[in-house]
Amino acid sequence: MTIRIIGIDPGIAIVGFGIVDIEGSRLKPVQYGCIETPAHTEQGDRLLMIHESLTQLIEKYQPNQMAVEKLFFNRNVTTAFNVAEARGVIILTGVQNKLSIAEYTPLQVKQAIVGYGKAEKRQVQEMVRMFLNLSEIPKPDDVADALAVAICHAHSNSLNDRIKDGIPK
Repeated sequence: MTIRIIGIDPGIAIVGFGIVDIEGSRLKPVQYGCIETPAHTEQGDRLLMIHESLTQLIEKYQPNQMAVEKLFFNRNVTTAFNVAEARGVIILTGVQNKLSIAEYTPLQVKQAIVGYGKAEKRQVQEMVRMFLNLSEIPKPDDVADALAVAICHAHSNSLNDRIKDGIPK
C-alpha cells in the first residue's frame, strides 16, 4: 500500500509544498515546489490564491494525508498574523479535501530529520536531499522545509500505526 503525503511550509508570500510517497520503508519524491502570491496584493486575494492553488495540487496528486508546520514567530507580529491566516486556509483546504491533518513544530521536524532539535537549516536541507535521493537541495528554502515536514510525518509514530492498521486516511 502506498501512502502519499503533502507537506506544507505555510507562508503568505510563499507556501512551500512537497509531496512524497511511502512505498514500504522507502520515501519517494512525487512533486515539490511553491505557491507564490504577489506582494502588494490584498490579503484576502492572496489567501484565495493559496486555497485555489493548493486545491489544484490536491486534486492532481491525490495525497492521503497533509502535514503542516506549526508557526513559530518571535519578532514580527503582523507577519505572524498573515501567515497564521494562510495556515488556516491551508488546513481548511486539506479538511475540505478529506485529508487527515498532522501538525509539527520546527523542533519536531528537525528532530525527525537530523536527530537534533536545534539543527541548522542547512543540515536539515542536506538530510532532505539525502532521504529523497535528490541531486540538489530544493529551492527556495520553503520547498525543502515542506519536504522536511512530509518526511517528519512519514517517520511519525501515528502514521506508522495507521499503516499497520491498514488505514491510509
